[in-house]
Amino acid sequence: MNKTKTVATIGPSSSSKEVLMQMIQNGLDVARLNFSHGTYEDHQKVVDAIREINKELGINTSMLADLQGPKLRVGEMENGSVNIVTGNKITISTIKQIGTDKIIYTNYKEFARDVKAGETVLLDDGKLAFRILSTNGVDTVECEIIQGGPLSSKKGLNLPNTKVSLPSLSEKDLSDLEFALQNDIDWIGLSFVRNAQDVIALKEIIAKANKHAKVVAKIEKPEAVDQIDDIIRESDAVMVARGDLGVEIPLERVPLIQKKIVKKCVSAAKPVIVATQMMESMVTNMTPTRAEVTDVANAVLDGADAVMLSGETSVGKYPAEAVRIMNNIITEAETYGGIYYHEEMPSDIDVSRFMTDSVCYSACRLAARVNASALVTMSFSGYTGYRISSWRPNANVFVFTSNKKILTQMSLVWGVHAFHYDKMVSTDQTIADIRFFLKKNNLIKDGEFIIHLASMPISEQGMTNMIKISKV
Repeated sequence: MNKTKTVATIGPSSSSKEVLMQMIQNGLDVARLNFSHGTYEDHQKVVDAIREINKELGINTSMLADLQGPKLRVGEMENGSVNIVTGNKITISTIKQIGTDKIIYTNYKEFARDVKAGETVLLDDGKLAFRILSTNGVDTVECEIIQGGPLSSKKGLNLPNTKVSLPSLSEKDLSDLEFALQNDIDWIGLSFVRNAQDVIALKEIIAKANKHAKVVAKIEKPEAVDQIDDIIRESDAVMVARGDLGVEIPLERVPLIQKKIVKKCVSAAKPVIVATQMMESMVTNMTPTRAEVTDVANAVLDGADAVMLSGETSVGKYPAEAVRIMNNIITEAETYGGIYYHEEMPSDIDVSRFMTDSVCYSACRLAARVNASALVTMSFSGYTGYRISSWRPNANVFVFTSNKKILTQMSLVWGVHAFHYDKMVSTDQTIADIRFFLKKNNLIKDGEFIIHLASMPISEQGMTNMIKISKV
């Protein structure tokens, strides 16, 4: 059972139930629905298929609805693509028109108002670069072409030096969010997060809808990197989205930023996903490059909760094989003992959670001392699962809960496997029941030590205040 989870983007190559079944059997934990592409009908078929598979196999594959966010793009180009020549001048306009090598249109209505002379405009993932010479503050910006090349229709536009005034949720995002919440999707990915307030605004909408979805803040802008501590505090999980991030900031900064964010998230007990171009060559090839294999392994060694596939599974030729190979890489990387048992004392700043944090910490230390095979916790909110996971125990973490809403959510959390259980009559009876279940399903074996965490009295489902060690 791999501890690092696998996220894969679902698209035309992987949306059939047959391929989804293969991917899940190969180790898929979380299916990402990318709302930058596809219709609601397409996404609904995937949602229904995954729920059918979960029921058939008795498992808890999770789903992540990834909102497009305020993605800036150019418009249609003449003949589909135009060659932009280095050294020439070019105009960017917010008046809709067909683009040429002299003038291009952008869908960003506030573009001329937000940018300033001297700032940089990057297009097509940074392949083209313009320097802004002047703006009329209304609808026209004059630029010098620093790096030219072919520019196709509807390519992305990035502004690494500009404070964009667009709201974090567009009208399309709000419609997509409503679809995701109606379908009780577990995780909502918020694109182009700039500050903690963006996250808070989304969580307020989810709360008003009385839904259980949690927010994944996607880090892909320099403002987000600057305010990462506040964003982590307000988010439920974080994604290091290296594609746009590597366009908005110098490429050489991305690896250390990845490591820094992963470390901060693990310390805060917030799941963290490392994403983008992990095995990009598998879009067309049956095997990844050795450099890509090393990239996946390094994300595991950094301590990421999950690693993510994008084009490899959404439009690639070998979606199920990509999941299988990624899981093989994870399995091998997790043989390195240095990734387990972080020694970090719980903080007493959040007094309301200090007792639970201390019990979880002590349980992990005990598990290390006796080489326990499992840490078992009863939890309604799932909090103890997140907290135990953050100390990265070598033991498997089994969460038993009467709250069916969190069963699939926990599939994103490092090392955690969740099961439904609602017979909490007494502590001893519950522990005996759970131990019988784990042994029956070959999740523990005779002679192994297991650590139980619970609240006493268990029927009140209060804060975790008990540790029990037993031998199978």
